[in-house]
Amino acid sequence: MNQEPVLLSIAYLPPVSYFTLLLQQPSVIEKQETFPKQTYRNRCRIYSDKGIMSLSIPVTKPLGNHTPTDQVLILNEDKWYLRHWRALLAAYESSPYFLYYKDDLEPYFQGMEVNLFQFDLNLIHKVCELIGFEPDIQFTEQYEKAPSGITDLRQTIHPKQENLLGNFPSYFQVFDDKHGFIPDLSIVDLLFNLGPETKSYLSQLKTSF
Repeated sequence: MNQEPVLLSIAYLPPVSYFTLLLQQPSVIEKQETFPKQTYRNRCRIYSDKGIMSLSIPVTKPLGNHTPTDQVLILNEDKWYLRHWRALLAAYESSPYFLYYKDDLEPYFQGMEVNLFQFDLNLIHKVCELIGFEPDIQFTEQYEKAPSGITDLRQTIHPKQENLLGNFPSYFQVFDDKHGFIPDLSIVDLLFNLGPETKSYLSQLKTSF
């Protein structure tokens, strides 16, 4: 196993590959980059009855295009959190473990957090707690375009990139009879469908880059 730290972006209910790295390797999360569009920083992908559904949090950048990621704000006036929770209900209410975790996750969809970075990080820590591990996470103090001594994956785990870890063993998904197995979706897809077996699944995946 490669024990060199990995450099990750912050992410909203990030994909399975992201949590595999958090479980298996020391991680550094980027705070100082300027906020890019159309990434997992403010969106996740779940499995709906129509296939992959992207859920995006509306944000505002107080300093325009020069806003560091840790200063990006959530536009709660849009009540995105209600739509996202309804989408999660529709997608996973019939999954084996949704009711088991529902009360732990629903409080995050009340529109109470205004800072995107902190909201994402709080959710990451909560999901790690539910899975059953404490991640080894540090944070950048300044932005470096090409940092040394670390595996830079800030642009690698991305909705428009192929998954990082190659093949994922299939597991039951609510709508797989319609669309087949879809790998590397948001961690909630794995959690709601595998429950206590989630950590074991993540442990089996091989990191290679």
